[in-house]
Amino acid sequence: MRLKLFRAAGMADAMAQVRADMGADALILNTRKVPGGIEITAALEPDAEPVLAEPGEIAAMPEAGRLAALAWHGVPRDLHAALAHGDLETAIADTLAFGAIPLDPNEPPVMLTGSPGAGKTLTTVRLATRLVMAGAAPLVITTDGKRAGATEQLAAFTRLLGVPLLVASHPVSLARALMQRSEGAPVLIDTAGADPRESSQAEELRGLVATAGAHLALVLPAGLDPAEAAELAVAYAECGATCLIATRLDLAHRLGGVIAAAAASHLPLTEAGIGPGAADGLVSFTPSLLAERLRRSKGTLHAS
Repeated sequence: MRLKLFRAAGMADAMAQVRADMGADALILNTRKVPGGIEITAALEPDAEPVLAEPGEIAAMPEAGRLAALAWHGVPRDLHAALAHGDLETAIADTLAFGAIPLDPNEPPVMLTGSPGAGKTLTTVRLATRLVMAGAAPLVITTDGKRAGATEQLAAFTRLLGVPLLVASHPVSLARALMQRSEGAPVLIDTAGADPRESSQAEELRGLVATAGAHLALVLPAGLDPAEAAELAVAYAECGATCLIATRLDLAHRLGGVIAAAAASHLPLTEAGIGPGAADGLVSFTPSLLAERLRRSKGTLHAS
């Protein structure tokens, strides 16, 4: 594929350059406003008439490859311009927010929320395991009294860790459970799957958050449709979510959903689920991790 960058004062002039140089079969990979006009990245399939590349074209090729990779991942088009230029890790850090889950002993409880099957319970176990390995003794609470076997699954892990598990399916019982918190003990609260776009479920979630005075962490699986992921993340943010944990990065190849969710909701990315292990299946989500995953899935990004 032959790639070339065109610049002109206006879109009509830029498109005329594309047609004159590459013909009617040229593919438009990207358009963006630049000082003084418009910039277009165009491509021509190999079976078109070959033309020798000019020095300026070679410089444009990494950007075009990055744009193709972003499109492959399903990254929303309105983010392409921000992520297409310069060092990839720097562009990611400038575009998305990153942070850490507040797990210090004197912090408010951390409540995990998300859609059914997002990985909330396993993430709760992973965070509890991390705390135990660091010498802390967290209190684990579940509000999931709806899903068959939910409590038993969590209880099996907490028994192995030697930490208490309490069941509190509504705000009153949750308040009572929180009274059993030992001084300096972190608290993790696993919740039932919810869809905050439904008003009744959103209200129920807000009630739990208010009762616990908790930091609300959204657990979102990678691989979702980007528009759906963004819509969900915004709805959870409106319910009080303050950070985002992305799961299933070991299974999903396309990360557009995670990127779209973080960008639309402005929630900082904190942790990434990268494997099945309870002790080592969760790592800090950083710009370098995201850049590495983008490069791994699309070879044209390796040199960018």
